[in-house]
Amino acid sequence: MTWFDRPRPGPALVVVMAAALCLLLVACDDAPKEKTPARIVLIPKVTGNAFFEEANNGAQKFAEKNGFIVEYRGSDTADVQNQVEIVRQAVRDGAQGISISALEAGALDEVLKEAMSRGLAVTTWDSDVSADARTLMVSQGTPEQLGTMLVEMASKSLRQRGKSPTTEEIKYAWHYSQASVSDQNSWNKAGEDYIRRNYPQWVNVAPSNYYSRQDPVKAVEVGRQILTEHPDIDVVICNDSTSLPGQAQAAKELGRGAGDVTITGFASPNAMKDYARDGVVARWGLWDCRVQAALSCFLTNYLAGGNKIQTGRLIEVPDIGLVEVMPNSVLDPAAANSPDSGVILLPARTEFTVENMDDYDF
Repeated sequence: MTWFDRPRPGPALVVVMAAALCLLLVACDDAPKEKTPARIVLIPKVTGNAFFEEANNGAQKFAEKNGFIVEYRGSDTADVQNQVEIVRQAVRDGAQGISISALEAGALDEVLKEAMSRGLAVTTWDSDVSADARTLMVSQGTPEQLGTMLVEMASKSLRQRGKSPTTEEIKYAWHYSQASVSDQNSWNKAGEDYIRRNYPQWVNVAPSNYYSRQDPVKAVEVGRQILTEHPDIDVVICNDSTSLPGQAQAAKELGRGAGDVTITGFASPNAMKDYARDGVVARWGLWDCRVQAALSCFLTNYLAGGNKIQTGRLIEVPDIGLVEVMPNSVLDPAAANSPDSGVILLPARTEFTVENMDDYDF
């Protein structure tokens, strides 16, 4: 007997079978579905730099442990248009969030606002944009904290050389990436204010500053230029992680050491250990960039999951602890404060010397 020859079910049986099928479909719909992990795009100022590569390592390990995905997308050239295109690509690819270290304050506002209007969570880390173009900024510290730290590291090294930073005329200059990078520029301004208040006899030999645009080759060239144009300079403050090793390399090539010129600033310990061992630098500083990138990606994922933030609120972060959402004005007194955007500060910064640098491996 074929299927067509079999007796057809009566109307009552058809109704029962249909009802059973509906119940089965409902049960299938109610079955738990595996949630797709959120994809967060982590954007550095430039790839290949020790600070940003190690920051990515920290973010990747943290994301794997906490159930979301971090995609590290950058360019080996520090160019703001490259960052704009990476943001646009993240939107096109359907990412759930973006966390970016901005090359230029204001230059990324439009594209980040567009990403937010498309539903992406947007945070910044290391270097900020306008407060209305992101929800949270994960900052390494206030301008006052970091500007003071830079100057005091120079002062300690001067004393180590036998010079008196409080009574002698000290010739100094700043060397960093560019004036439009919000974080570095704010540290420069805060550092200058601190010098005027505490070391008024210091002389800035280049008030317009020296810039090397986060280019490792140019950082050495500019470093050599500073030491050649000002052979009697006492201090060079390098407040970015490309200019500091570049300045140290230039000093090494010119046969200059920590005994006759103080070079200090911010860079990862591993980027500077050889220069410390060779007697080119006495001390420098940084914060844990691994924690910073991990925290920024976690918070981006937190926002992408529909969570809201508010200034004054405490957020529990696995393995890091409670962090507080602070008003935007902690970084810039002129910034507009908003109840639903803010800043989270890292709890600590570290000063490195040849005595403690090997305790850190990043």
